[in-house]
Amino acid sequence: MENNEFTVATGGGIKWRFPAVHPEGRKFGAIAAAITGLFFVVGWETIGWLMVIVTIWVLTFFRDPIRATPQDESLLVAPADGLVTLIQNVTPPREMAGPDGLGDAPMIRVSMFMSVFDVHINRTPIRGTIKNVVYISGKFLNADLDKASEDNERQHILVERSDGVRIGFTQIAGLVARRIVPFVKPGDIVAAGQRIGLIRFGSRVDLYLPAGTVPRVVLGQRTVAGETVIAKIGEKQILTGVLQ
Repeated sequence: MENNEFTVATGGGIKWRFPAVHPEGRKFGAIAAAITGLFFVVGWETIGWLMVIVTIWVLTFFRDPIRATPQDESLLVAPADGLVTLIQNVTPPREMAGPDGLGDAPMIRVSMFMSVFDVHINRTPIRGTIKNVVYISGKFLNADLDKASEDNERQHILVERSDGVRIGFTQIAGLVARRIVPFVKPGDIVAAGQRIGLIRFGSRVDLYLPAGTVPRVVLGQRTVAGETVIAKIGEKQILTGVLQ
């Protein structure tokens, strides 16, 4: 076709496959499997079958599926699988504020809540350089609460694009989560949608949008890490949604 305003990558042979289990979770799966085997050995088969379910759940929790990330420098992709539970105008966390961070002006924060059934591998929303990683110990309140952003154990990550645009996002431990596991450090160069860490057993991720940008997602929408477009930098068209 002539006069196309966009191109579509073509190909074939894409097939579904079982997601791999991330190495971080294999030891937990092995422990659960060993306990399961022990119950069968001692004759406690009822508990053993319950542990089979637990073992499958543990392996499923740490699943690490392949994601297809749109390649557009202006797009911010979701850093987490989950439910959009909060979209608020807030000042950036002090650990990411200031002239070397996100600044001090209020900005839109999109919060994605991950249940224990969601994929818990987190991904970077843009391509760039990791400028800062700040871990803060704290409480383990329900991650769905607004104050979890300030009170809970959390880890702030700041990414700077090649043109100087900075994007911040925060991994927040929840009621069940007890550890945030980072895969990156300051100075690392990351691609959009690249794996940057995980949070064990239920949690939340906050994404801070740059000035002049509004989200493309709505409250109640589910996001897919590395795939769902949360916003287009500089786009100001506000969306509304309905639960149905």
